[in-house]
Amino acid sequence: MRKNLFIGAFALISCSPLYAGDYLTNTNQHAAFLRMAARGASIDIDGAYSNPAGLAFLQKDGFFLSLTGQSAYQTREIHATSPLWTMDGQNTTQYFKGTASAPIIPSFHGAYKKDKWVVSAAFAITGGGGKASFSNGLPMFNALATGLISQKTGGMVKPNMYRINSAMDGKQYIYGFQLGASYRINDWVSVYAGGRMNYFTGGYEGFLNASLTDDYKAMAPALGLPDATLASIDLKCDQQGWGVTPILGADFKWNKLNIGLKYEFRANLNIENVNTEMELFNVSDAYLADYKEGVNTPSDIPAMLSVAAGYEILPCLRASVEYHFFDDKHAGMAADRQKTLKHGTHEYLAGVEWDVMKYLTLSGGFQKTNYGLSDDFQTDASFYCDSYSLGGGARVHFNESLSLDVAYFWTKYSDYTKASTDYYGTKLAGTNVYGRTNKVFGVSLNYNF
Repeated sequence: MRKNLFIGAFALISCSPLYAGDYLTNTNQHAAFLRMAARGASIDIDGAYSNPAGLAFLQKDGFFLSLTGQSAYQTREIHATSPLWTMDGQNTTQYFKGTASAPIIPSFHGAYKKDKWVVSAAFAITGGGGKASFSNGLPMFNALATGLISQKTGGMVKPNMYRINSAMDGKQYIYGFQLGASYRINDWVSVYAGGRMNYFTGGYEGFLNASLTDDYKAMAPALGLPDATLASIDLKCDQQGWGVTPILGADFKWNKLNIGLKYEFRANLNIENVNTEMELFNVSDAYLADYKEGVNTPSDIPAMLSVAAGYEILPCLRASVEYHFFDDKHAGMAADRQKTLKHGTHEYLAGVEWDVMKYLTLSGGFQKTNYGLSDDFQTDASFYCDSYSLGGGARVHFNESLSLDVAYFWTKYSDYTKASTDYYGTKLAGTNVYGRTNKVFGVSLNYNF
């Protein structure tokens, strides 16, 4: 088996966000996004993240505050088909399912406006945001054990003679604190400059145990083993890192049309292994060298461009469209993985909101995400699927100062099929079909004075 199989078997599995957005970027930081999606031309408190330059066009001076809580739930599925699992020349399919959840994800948006100036701040989990668990392991785990046992026993021990138990839990949080200032140059142009401090914390722990079944335990002495265990790995590793994202923005407001622009520069982010614990049997620790304590792995947050336009069709009816581009191919990843992408991520968003009555606004939104994926980019531990999302919800206006957003956001993923003639370096054919589901619920309380 090749070295990269052993290393990949313990790659972090929670590296994809539970929200909307790119590989390391969550774009939904407020329930207003969940209910409408296209908020890049927003002139509201959620603009502290989505359109900070537009805050300069808020209708009155004073403080604007918003507190958000979101819950996200996701499943990840792999159907792995290959003759590797039985080694009898027949294709069989193994099914693996992982679950990821973030029951409570808080965020905060705040702004103070005085005449032409606005100072704004935001705190949120800008990447990751939950824990992912594969309770029955991953195809690469089983391939690792199958190849290792074949090597160690010279092919004497067949897959029907042993059992494999494996599991992996991973978690990842990127905490982002954003601070900046907006200035209204004249009645139709405003600009913004600021930055975001990103702090990464995460980790994973997993195990793999391959042992002879009861019918074949008597073979252990002949194989030079102290008991029925053929191979085992226990690994626990915490990770941390930080990086800074400079941000520029502009907003152009002309009658009923508003255009919002935002550019987030790439944040150089290196993730360091800390507090690593490793126990191996019949496996060399050289295969897990990249996960030893003190090792650093690049995981840059890519540059992002947001362009959005909003139009007031009627005094009670507004519509918006938006485009996101994430420059993933120039953001450093482990083993230069970004170079295998066909292109950066493109997102297309649209939304509409309707003031049904004085105290109630209804809205809906759509988002389509195209990652530019390739077979070489996809791994069992870190796979992505192109998708489209639908969101909807309402804003309840209690009075001129207090409002509440309630929303639901649902994502439909396209399955990704990865076929190989050298399945995990075994010289056998195999196919993995990757699939995902995702849903997010959010509530935001907004207050100004």
